[in-house]
Amino acid sequence: MKHPIEPFRIYILLFIFLLISAEIIWSWKKQKAAYELKETLANMTIFMGFQFSKYLFAGYQLSTLSFFAEHSFATLPHTLIIFLLTFFVTDFIYYWFHRASHLWKPLWAFHQVHHSAMRMNLTAAYRLNWFSAIVSPLFFVPAALLGLPADFIVLTYALNLVYQFFLHTEVVGKLGVVEKVLDTPSSHRVHHGSNPMYIDKNFGGVLIIWDRLFGTYQPETEKVQYGLTTGFLSYNPFKLVLQGFVDYFKTIKLNKVE
Repeated sequence: MKHPIEPFRIYILLFIFLLISAEIIWSWKKQKAAYELKETLANMTIFMGFQFSKYLFAGYQLSTLSFFAEHSFATLPHTLIIFLLTFFVTDFIYYWFHRASHLWKPLWAFHQVHHSAMRMNLTAAYRLNWFSAIVSPLFFVPAALLGLPADFIVLTYALNLVYQFFLHTEVVGKLGVVEKVLDTPSSHRVHHGSNPMYIDKNFGGVLIIWDRLFGTYQPETEKVQYGLTTGFLSYNPFKLVLQGFVDYFKTIKLNKVE
């Protein structure tokens, strides 16, 4: 089965690079220092590796969800209502997947690279682990078992990630009443903060209502300090992607020694 977002990939990538160029110009004119050359190059290298990994794992993702869809409790049709329902369910699952990725160390090993960026800009959005596609489909198995079409699940998850690209910026300030329903740049800046009050907050993908419902919402009230709580990690993209796993297995080894 062809990846449902494949026909639009080139247009999405062109749009992304245009926005990044515009943000670089904004940062330069406003003297915001939102970009640093070495970090930007690391972000772009990780991004290219992530794009390659999507080709490698697209078949695995679809086949995993299709398998469970074939054993679902129902078979729901490809309609607009079902698509919107899938988008809503996918966003709900994403919230818990994202929250678990912060609280459970094996998943944090995959997710750490995304929080290692020391600056908030659009290139940091795709500072994503090249191997995350191995675990992410497993969280969406319940949606497939409910009878939601596998291609709808993959497409809505992809759209969820596309939306989050626009959240990684300092160009946009607070958005008033919108902050009560949708995840916004302000809410997501909080999520990337290493400030004590910002740790493990605002896990939402598209909707922020899950954070409000489950007690993880935090508004942006003080200047955000970006990066890991341990500070700067590296500019080496391979180290950035793999360090989470290295740290995790070191922890396991130390626990065995003790």
